[in-house]
Amino acid sequence: MNSIHAAKVADYAAALHALKKDDRLRSLKPRAGVDFVSNDYLALASAPRMKKAVLAALEADTPIGAGGSRLLRGNCEEHECLEAEAAQFFGSETALFFSGGYVANFAVLTTLPQRGDLLVLDSLVHASIHEGARAGRADFRMSAHNDPQSVEDTIRHWRAKGGIGRAWIVVESLYSMDGDFAPLEELIAIANQYDAFLMVDEAHATGVYGEQGRGLTARYKGRENLLVVHTCGKALGAAGALVTATGVLRDFLVNRCRPFIFATAPSPLMAVAVREALAILQQEPERQQRLAGLVAFTHRQIGIRSGRSPSGSQIVPFVVGDNARAMRLAAALQARGFDIRGIRPPTVPTGTARLRISLTLNVVEDDVLAMLDALFEEIRGWSR
Repeated sequence: MNSIHAAKVADYAAALHALKKDDRLRSLKPRAGVDFVSNDYLALASAPRMKKAVLAALEADTPIGAGGSRLLRGNCEEHECLEAEAAQFFGSETALFFSGGYVANFAVLTTLPQRGDLLVLDSLVHASIHEGARAGRADFRMSAHNDPQSVEDTIRHWRAKGGIGRAWIVVESLYSMDGDFAPLEELIAIANQYDAFLMVDEAHATGVYGEQGRGLTARYKGRENLLVVHTCGKALGAAGALVTATGVLRDFLVNRCRPFIFATAPSPLMAVAVREALAILQQEPERQQRLAGLVAFTHRQIGIRSGRSPSGSQIVPFVVGDNARAMRLAAALQARGFDIRGIRPPTVPTGTARLRISLTLNVVEDDVLAMLDALFEEIRGWSR
């Protein structure tokens, strides 16, 4: 038995060795240095108002844990208050609170699309969307990144081959590794033309874009064929995710969604924190404005130094290409006091290993200048 167990462990060790040889071995590192890596875009994770809201809830005997699933005793007043306020804030008929963005995407895609339906996924959507598509009932196809024509051609080809179900177009409004934006106007038109649903993951746009941080889908609010996932652990500084949709889709999720039915409900304290974050978005618009200013400043500085055209968002990819080179550059910047991480395949396509520079209100313009000076000094050092 021991030799069998050793052989099994050896298989895992060999797999890890292969990752290390390809410069793709991951490890956990503590927080250190100036924050150019987190998704805490509005610096709400440690904001005094957020802390006060959670402390007040604790003093009012709000439970830390829900103690059960929402369909049992885990349905708390805090969840329902958040969902009502979120629906009003985002302009949707209803909202449903999940414990995180990954589980929300997985839950929706394994529940709502049915056998005979078709999922059309942008090629760069988040891993949670890919996993939900693989685990769900519907067939799925990939469309070229940010290419509405590719989406339409995929649906038309499927129909021509006898597809008779419902098409679901699934995209991110702001892509987490490239920092570019989905062509939502064209995708809405395609969804309308082909009687399809459009599912949009707003993880990196919620709180940052749209009026009062309502996201890039805010202008399309109230459409029956639009379902949106608003992650709460990034710009909102808390944890969880809100799925906004029609009442019928929400009721279907409550009745048929296994990740909702069989999971302990999110902490009521997180519901309190998210409610406070939504209030901050409405009452402190200067946060959104300051971040927009920092993004514009950083893009100008990168253009001056390199001639590169930045992404246009708070997510600034600096593509290096080679895995080992990207990781060495990240390590050099970390040694100089800047928390910047290297991103390698399979998170990004092969040959596009990069630094993912994230702009948040945890830094100021002087931090950006110091970081860019260090970055380009390191690059010039390699060329000598």
